[in-house]
Amino acid sequence: MTTYAVTGASGLLGHLAVTGLIEAGVAASEIVALVRTPSKVADLSEQGVQVRAADYSAPETLAAALAGVDTLLLVSGSEVGQRVAQHSNVIDAAKNAGVSRIVYTSVMRADTTELVLAPEHKATEEALRASGIAFTLLRNGWYIENFVAQLDQYRATGEIVGASGDGLVSGATRADFAAAAVAALVQPGHENAVYELGGAPAYTMTDLAAALSSALGTSIVYRDIAPDEYTAMLESVGLDAGTAGFVTALEVATSRGDLYTESRDLQHLLGRESTPLAEGVAAAVK
Repeated sequence: MTTYAVTGASGLLGHLAVTGLIEAGVAASEIVALVRTPSKVADLSEQGVQVRAADYSAPETLAAALAGVDTLLLVSGSEVGQRVAQHSNVIDAAKNAGVSRIVYTSVMRADTTELVLAPEHKATEEALRASGIAFTLLRNGWYIENFVAQLDQYRATGEIVGASGDGLVSGATRADFAAAAVAALVQPGHENAVYELGGAPAYTMTDLAAALSSALGTSIVYRDIAPDEYTAMLESVGLDAGTAGFVTALEVATSRGDLYTESRDLQHLLGRESTPLAEGVAAAVK
């Protein structure tokens, strides 16, 4: 029997991956959920999943957490600026524990994109290659759910303001990306593979506004402004200069196509089409 472990199992993607493994037929006893706070995944423990305390930033917790694990899903950390060190801790511990393969949630075209988020992912990919452990790189596109975090603001103003222009986004739902990760974990033939994962058809922010209008039953439009104007707007509502610049950089990245791919890797892993924008938005706003 193969023992699978999932880091960040109390997070949205990690939790979906654990439950997806169970739905795929993996015995709960053969799944290890790695979390900082085990009490946050009591539901998984109740299903028979092994819950172990593990902290990316505390290497001393990782050896015991990874004992007996064959295949590891390394869900990228959320702390920008610390992820290379954190991921390296996990990779080193996995190597010492005899983990045979690591599946890593990276970012689209991590080795070539100008996306501001990419350098840490690129460095993690390089650490994986250098480790000698078999790997699978899941270069995830954007979650549809990322765009519906400010529903109250959209309703209040009737608009989405951004600097993305007509840039296309190959977005998919978090559940789609989790299902792809499960497929890469349990199916044979994914050793040392690199997958560019994006939903289809791609959409613009104008398309997103239309989907939100339908889901919310009210008119939402997309208003595009210049990047410097967008940065100033963010600072005017309380964001510090660094954060405002970071968010603006993501908008500019979208405008130049950094979140778009023609790859069908996601659909191939899923064995179906990815969730359409309108359906994903409708589910996210419930």
